[in-house]
Amino acid sequence: MGREFVEIFDKWVDSYDASVSGQDPEYRDVFEKYDEILSAVAKKSFGTVVEFGTGTGNLTAKLVEAGHSVIGIEPNEAMRTVTAKRFPDLVLIDGDLLAFETPQKVDTFVSSYVFHHLKDHDKEKALSTYAKLLPVGGKIVFADTIFTSEVAKQAQISKERARGYNNVADDLEREYYTTIPILTQAFEKAGFDVHFEQMNDFVWLMDATKK
Repeated sequence: MGREFVEIFDKWVDSYDASVSGQDPEYRDVFEKYDEILSAVAKKSFGTVVEFGTGTGNLTAKLVEAGHSVIGIEPNEAMRTVTAKRFPDLVLIDGDLLAFETPQKVDTFVSSYVFHHLKDHDKEKALSTYAKLLPVGGKIVFADTIFTSEVAKQAQISKERARGYNNVADDLEREYYTTIPILTQAFEKAGFDVHFEQMNDFVWLMDATKK
């Protein structure tokens, strides 16, 4: 994960929860049904769960409430500080989607609004790594903005520009938002069966099981 993405959260840490709760009109559609999305990730997870990008601990809370054993991985120090205050007993590690340490046993890898920080070839590399660490039946449950096609992505960017939501449009152009066909191929190549469920106009739930 690029250092520039990590540093973005230094500026966002204090206003992050306001954004995800819909108080920022420009990002309201991106975070529509945010609580429902996090609950779905937690519900589809099981056992010992490694969470990438804990942020301020919102998904962490859902995982803990569901009774999972959680290991949090977060590259941003400010975000780790916030999460550590909320969950003083949580195992919280400095790392990211590609560089991390895990316990010997992992049943589920989860994340919300994180996977787009990797380029497509790095997504493939990450999925291959997770496959080696998971048992048969182990899961990846990611929620993130993805698109049905590149045409659909460009149409969404044009829509955001027309609405005057240039920050959202810039995000979509700058970061590595990919498509369902590309992700399907990557998951299958790594040895997973994967199902996609659309949660709002931007975010899809990726529910993958190791074969």
